[in-house]
Amino acid sequence: MTRPAPAHRIALLAFPGIRAFDVSVITEVWGTDRVDQGVPAFELRRVAAGPEPVPMRGGLTLAPDRTLAWLPRAELIIVPGLDDHDTPAPEPVLAALRRAHARGTTIAALCGGAFTLAQAGLLDGRRALTHWALTDLLKTRHPRVQVEPNALFVEDGNLWTAAGTAAGIDLCLHLVRTAHGAEAAATVARSMVTAPFRTGTQAQFIERPTPRDNRDADTLAEVRAFALAHIDEPLTVASLAARAGMSPRSFARHFTAATGTTPLRWLVDHRIATAQKLLERTDLPMPEIARRSGFASEVTMRQHFTSRLATSPRAYRASFAQQPTPGQGR
Repeated sequence: MTRPAPAHRIALLAFPGIRAFDVSVITEVWGTDRVDQGVPAFELRRVAAGPEPVPMRGGLTLAPDRTLAWLPRAELIIVPGLDDHDTPAPEPVLAALRRAHARGTTIAALCGGAFTLAQAGLLDGRRALTHWALTDLLKTRHPRVQVEPNALFVEDGNLWTAAGTAAGIDLCLHLVRTAHGAEAAATVARSMVTAPFRTGTQAQFIERPTPRDNRDADTLAEVRAFALAHIDEPLTVASLAARAGMSPRSFARHFTAATGTTPLRWLVDHRIATAQKLLERTDLPMPEIARRSGFASEVTMRQHFTSRLATSPRAYRASFAQQPTPGQGR
């Protein structure tokens, strides 16, 4: 009889002042049982310095079910954002984070959780980010941190930080995708009614579009929908620009303003996502995977996998392949 795989152990690090929204996101991603949908089992623990309820804004409290002594068992530690960035995290929490990082445990901070990692000294000399409205504050308080201005999330030295609010969802799904594959992340995203991944930077969400921008956005949305429906075809920036009724230069400018990324990078990201799903779900040969994903060749697909995912398509399939869906194999 085959024994089930052990649950992936995740620690939600709780202390006074953490944001209830981030706690909800973490709980929704890792605290919901989706084993019957093909998602691996997770063991999410609410870890705090002591057993007392942790107060949050709005009269809410979080009941810990483990103390900091449990952290050495965790494979991933998630630090929620903060309601008040003037309040330092308790020293026992900071010390536990330092020990966890020294052990090599992956640590991820959502939104203002970057301030907690910075307080622990873990971000000194490292790239990190937070909500765009808090970027200058993070730079001022922690000048040794290399603060990124626009990304949705970044990683440096097994430490992940994410921009504000919704970007925390992006990071959580990315961590699921990295550890368990694109299909598992897509399943979690579907149940949350959110996108499996977003491309671009947080800068795209700062400005409020004008009525003219809204018309352009509608056109660009139609072009993106067309591209996704024809991802296996040899699409180019020029052909997409023509479909939008724009010059390639104007199209690229409007596309980047709307999505935070270039048309070419957006195309490659979605081709890779298509290839990931085919590698997980089917036993199709590599040249056919490349063709259905819109890559010019298996070599091109491998180059992009290596560049973006630091692995090869074959290694990815070996790690995340499921039983091929009937009728989708060879």
